[in-house]
Amino acid sequence: MKSSNTPRAWVISVTMGYGHLRAADPLRGLADAKHYLYADEYPGMPASDGAIWKESRKLYETISRFRVVPIIGEPIFSLLDRWQALKGFYPERDLSKPTFPVRQAYAFFKRGFMAHFIAKLAKEPLPLVTSFFYVAQAAEFYKYPNEIYCVICDSDMSRSWVALDPKNSRINYLAPNRRVLERLREYGVPEKCIHLTGFPLPKELIGGLDYKILKRDLARRLSNLDPVGIYEARFGPAVQKLLGKENYPDRSKHPLTLAFAVGGAGAQREMAVPILRALAPKIKAGLIKVILVAGNRREVAEYFEKVIKQAGLSTSDKSLSVLLGRTKQEYFDLFNDAMHTIDALWTKPSELSFYSALGIPIIIAPTIGSQEDFNSWWLRSIGGGIPQLDPSYCDEWLQDWLESGWLARAAIAGFTNAPKRGTYRIEELVTRGKPNLPEPIEPI
Repeated sequence: MKSSNTPRAWVISVTMGYGHLRAADPLRGLADAKHYLYADEYPGMPASDGAIWKESRKLYETISRFRVVPIIGEPIFSLLDRWQALKGFYPERDLSKPTFPVRQAYAFFKRGFMAHFIAKLAKEPLPLVTSFFYVAQAAEFYKYPNEIYCVICDSDMSRSWVALDPKNSRINYLAPNRRVLERLREYGVPEKCIHLTGFPLPKELIGGLDYKILKRDLARRLSNLDPVGIYEARFGPAVQKLLGKENYPDRSKHPLTLAFAVGGAGAQREMAVPILRALAPKIKAGLIKVILVAGNRREVAEYFEKVIKQAGLSTSDKSLSVLLGRTKQEYFDLFNDAMHTIDALWTKPSELSFYSALGIPIIIAPTIGSQEDFNSWWLRSIGGGIPQLDPSYCDEWLQDWLESGWLARAAIAGFTNAPKRGTYRIEELVTRGKPNLPEPIEPI
């Protein structure tokens, strides 16, 4: 998404993982380059703020990677995860009381954390849109002189996202689904500050409110996901009416394409080893194309290149590649471009769970932490994802899923059940005060 020539808002994210960045990137159309910033990486940041951000990022990446440490990793990770775990949704009750992480954040604000950054934004007080809760909370604490919007990045959310005193807060929360809307009510956020928008997805993958590009890509994808035609035989006419018969090609112009994506901290990259070993014969035969998504982490790309050689494969083959961006922005641009021809996405249930709305079936890797447990549940509840089986035999179960039409069914379920207009609704809310588009409708 290109930045706007005329800025209509500050769009603020942070560099801890890809979740907050991926939620902000589609909203660059609200800002120009000057008004799209990372709160934890900006010119002139006070050293004291930089130290706090550095420790926060270090803790985030340590927790994300710690699970794979032999013997001690799993139990220690479980203890850390329990400390930040989401409470079960039922029974519905008042959860507005601030938790320790919230009180700790406000203790930092009282000592001046982020005061310099908010003062910098306040010199040009456009509406402030952020995908990180500290920024929204700090903006309110330091009395930012315009509207504050906070984009929620997951299908459920912890109390950490909400202000110390939610009932008297003016932060506007942008909910990606109905579960988050209900959770915000449990946390005591006033109705006037809750907006059901859907998750912001890249416009270049949507193609406008008629989903022109999305429907074209999905129609082309289905021929690869349903090679035997079982799904087509049962639902073909209805699906063609849904997507437009004009979007259907005579045959796919690319082999079945699978992307395996790891998180920003590089967690789960080791799974590439059994995946490549199992799929090596089909990769060599050109029957499947595999894209290993390294993000903008050179060390992850180097790891992938090493295991590619160990599997007897090479990236010189058109059926295998490593997706690496030199910068975060280049990574997102490359990733979005690849999404046009990716038929299935294998990843842990992060914010990428919302990409099921693009008609891309998600193969759900094991969760890392409580938050992703809820994302996995949501993804399965709308039918847009299927939990992985043993990666060592993925050549076998992937073939079964294709021949049964399961992946085609998941692609259509994600498209029909997950909200797709999040970027458009958020832009209308920020610039006009109220979106004219109908709110998203999905199961839960």
